[in-house]
Amino acid sequence: MYLSKEKKAEIFGQFGKETKDTGSAESQIALFTYRIKHLTEHLKANHNDVVTATALNKLVGQRRRQLDYLKSRDITRYRAIIEKLGLRK
Repeated sequence: MYLSKEKKAEIFGQFGKETKDTGSAESQIALFTYRIKHLTEHLKANHNDVVTATALNKLVGQRRRQLDYLKSRDITRYRAIIEKLGLRK
């Protein structure tokens, strides 16, 4: 798979509360964002890959739901993760 254990640990360490923090909304949103960027680059080269396009749409929806959850629970954490990741909203 394109995402190694080391890369996941790096993402969770950077955006989670601790290195093994895989369940927080921030770390999951960061992981979704990394995967979305990777799939977007793949689709630029392979525009007829329908399966990957479907997977990308699902990931975008999951990230959107996580962001909505975080926004409803803690607006300051929401604004911080949006700024860190450079997302539009």
